[in-house]
Amino acid sequence: MTKTLNMQVKYNSEGLVPAIIQDANTKTVLMLGYMNAESLEQTLKTKNVTFYSRSKQRLWMKGEESGYTLNLVSLSNDCDNDTLLVKVNPQGPTCHNGTDTCWNDTNSQDFGFISELETVIENRKNKATEDTSYVASLFKEGINKIAQKVGEEAVEVIIEAKDSNDDLFLCESADLLFHYLILLQAKGFKINDVVDVLKSRH
Repeated sequence: MTKTLNMQVKYNSEGLVPAIIQDANTKTVLMLGYMNAESLEQTLKTKNVTFYSRSKQRLWMKGEESGYTLNLVSLSNDCDNDTLLVKVNPQGPTCHNGTDTCWNDTNSQDFGFISELETVIENRKNKATEDTSYVASLFKEGINKIAQKVGEEAVEVIIEAKDSNDDLFLCESADLLFHYLILLQAKGFKINDVVDVLKSRH
């Protein structure tokens, strides 16, 4: 649902306001464009992000030629009313060069440290034959061993949940999550696949 916009937008001397375009799901910044009052009104009316093109000197709906539109999810202005944050569902690559973003980044869900940890686990998995790490050893032993470890850690979490030692509960929870991430990759998945299922149920 589109937020109610504070219409006291402060346009610059050219009648424009910068618009930061962000993927509503992944939170990745996709591009920066400029809007005037007319393109802002058009965006709110059609739910397709429309800019004012400084090079073409006219309104320009993103994707009008490529078909890769930006479907509006929400729009808000900042504390000074001189910048817009436009959250969208992109219907394809955003950059005219064919990349996901204008900074050549991949528009994928990022879970911060969890995503970093998944990368480490993936590297250990791919090098399991020569790697001597604990994670690599689990992949060498196979799915049954990994699943067993998840079960053991789940039991530990349940035990600590019934006790009053919060530190132990958090430590066992971390162990469970860590081994679950390993199990996911052993099955060919990542945490984002689980998140997609949860979103489909929402």
